[in-house]
Formats: sequence, C-alpha cells, structure tokens
Amino acid sequence: MCELFAMSSSHPATVTYSMREFARHGGLTSDHVDGWGVAYVEDRDVRVFRDTDAAAESPYLQLVSAVEVRSSTVISHIRRATQGEIALRNTQPFARELGGRVHLFAHNGDLHGIDGQPELQLGCHLPIGETDSERAFCALLHRLSFLWRESREIPELTERLRVVVDFASEIRRLGPANFIYTDSDAIFLHGHKRRKSRDGVIRPPGLHLLCRSCEVTPGPIEIPGLAIGSETQRVVLAASVPLTGEGWTPLAEGEVVAAREGEVIQ
Repeated sequence: MCELFAMSSSHPATVTYSMREFARHGGLTSDHVDGWGVAYVEDRDVRVFRDTDAAAESPYLQLVSAVEVRSSTVISHIRRATQGEIALRNTQPFARELGGRVHLFAHNGDLHGIDGQPELQLGCHLPIGETDSERAFCALLHRLSFLWRESREIPELTERLRVVVDFASEIRRLGPANFIYTDSDAIFLHGHKRRKSRDGVIRPPGLHLLCRSCEVTPGPIEIPGLAIGSETQRVVLAASVPLTGEGWTPLAEGEVVAAREGEVIQ
C-alpha cells in the first residue's frame, strides 16, 4: 500500500526530504515505486511537486530536496499503484479549487466498487485520472461544496469536521481508507487500517501521530527525511509508518483528527 506523511506547524517551516531517506521509502526498502508527490500550502494556494518515477530514481526529488520551501501545512504521498496506470494524473496528492482556495487530498488504501456507490456523488468535481483515491476526493468536495459556496468566509471547523467524519465512515465500508485532507486552513487526518509489511495482513493502525513542542534551539530539529527550522514551534506530524523511534501515537480504527497551526484542535 501507499504511504502518507503530513505536517502542521505553528510557524512556516522548511521540510527537507533528503534524497537518501525518501528514496528508501520509494523503492529501496519497500515496493512504493509508482510515483510520489509533496504539496506545500501557501495561504490559499499550494506548491505541488509530483513525479511518476520511483522516488529512488526521480531526478525531481533532488530539486525538492534542494529547494527549501517554507510552509505550515505539508502533505506527501508515495504510491504503490492498485487502481489506475502509472501516470501523472494518478499521482497524489490531488489538488482542486473550492471556495476560492486550493484543497489537497492523499489516500492510502483500496476502495473497491466506489464507482457504483450512489451516496458518493461527484457533482461538478470530476476525476482527471482513474484512481479510487481521486474519485473519493471528488466525492468529498461535493459533500463540502454547500459549506464553501454559501459564504466568502471559512466555514466553521465543527461543520467541516462533521462532513469529513460522515464521509470517512461511508468509505471505510469499501476498504482501507486512510487519508489526509486539507482545505488550506485545517488538516484532517483519518486513520483506518493498512497492509503490514511484516505479515501482509490488513489491520489497524493506518496512521500514526506525533505532537511536539519545540523550544528555540541552536540549529534545526532533524529527523530522517524531515528538517524543521530552529524557531519555537508547535508541530503535529502524521505518517503511515513512524519516522523515528519517538512515541508516535497510533490513531484508532476510524478515528478522525483535525489539526491547525501545529495543534490538534478537534
């Protein structure tokens, strides 16, 4: 299955994916060789880098490693294809406009039969590719449209969270449904279950969470594949597989968490 990673921080931070560490997850120590992507939220817009090559072989990964983009919200995805051919249109994270800002979505799992679900209507949000993940994203945006179209202001977080929770409960019936979604304001994390590399069994947890309060330090805080600048920070990290030996907390099966500015808020 694919791997997900996300960061929410109280101040814009540089998130540096080293060629060595990201390549390890994208073809050296696992079979996630069908593309990768990373997106950095910047106000209402995003910077998105994606490629169809395995991370271990992608020349674009060197560019991402060299460019120190600062952002308070980052989402990344390493793909192992289960639905849809290996093509840029099927590479995550997916990005769409809604309510005058860019929304991002990345999914890990396999949603069997999502095309035939009458409750998962797409409205005007049509997929570009053939993946179940993108179709799920379009269905989520359709659910959220009535909140964002009614006002120029950002809808209440509790209302957005309610829609995401209801949506997550429905797609879980179709298969593993771990996903990370952001509307450029808050980030929503849904942990379900995923295939374990040790025995191949699909079971919880599907996402792990790490919350850190980082005091001012002489230099940057570093973990493999990630570097956070040295200013005082609150940071929430989410990953399919814990990135360090620290105390990552597994999300319960079906748990949805909302975070903003480096804090879990719902």
